[in-house]
Amino acid sequence: VQLQASGGGSVQAGGSLKLSCETLLRGASGSILFIDTMGWYRQAPGKSRELVAHITRGGQRNYIDSVQGRFTISRDNVKRMVYLQMNDLRPEDTGVYYCNTSPPEKAWSQGTQVTVSS
Repeated sequence: VQLQASGGGSVQAGGSLKLSCETLLRGASGSILFIDTMGWYRQAPGKSRELVAHITRGGQRNYIDSVQGRFTISRDNVKRMVYLQMNDLRPEDTGVYYCNTSPPEKAWSQGTQVTVSS
């Protein structure tokens, strides 16, 4: 079972993108799985994957310092979606972005590419 991210693209520095991730997962019996904390991760070229932001079911958010004030993670528990609004993008934000539980427990999807040019 994979959590697929979407919404990436190519923008110039200062631009914005909004990523989306559907978090509707079903167990072997077909029942809907409950996901407490969801995270957005990214992997820049030549670097390890890192957690960028996460959000609990109750809405508590945490960000890494480099995106604080520019990125906003949110979730819609009814629609079972998680979002990452990215504003004032910088070239160093370039990478493949993934969604997964936090800590990551599900298979990694192919992610969505974000490219920020200067």
